[in-house]
Amino acid sequence: MFVVTLTFADKSRAGELMEGHKAWIQRGFKQGYFLMVGSLQPNRGGGILAHGASLEKLEGFVAEDPFVAEGVVTAEILEITPARFDDRLEFLAA
Repeated sequence: MFVVTLTFADKSRAGELMEGHKAWIQRGFKQGYFLMVGSLQPNRGGGILAHGASLEKLEGFVAEDPFVAEGVVTAEILEITPARFDDRLEFLAA
């Protein structure tokens, strides 16, 4: 399981790249990589909970985000080895 942070580095081009970024997010869900996406507060960027891909595959996919490719955000991928789950997240143990 991974937590991906996308922290704004240069917001000046965010508007023109937003549709491509949203399409990339949609692909992440469609491919089964993303479980949740949301905004980092206050207006710091985005956060993603990812599962179902190797670190290498996820790194490659994150690099395809137009925001990452164009320097709008810097990406950090944190790998988590789950040790304990709430029953509501038991599906992640598989």
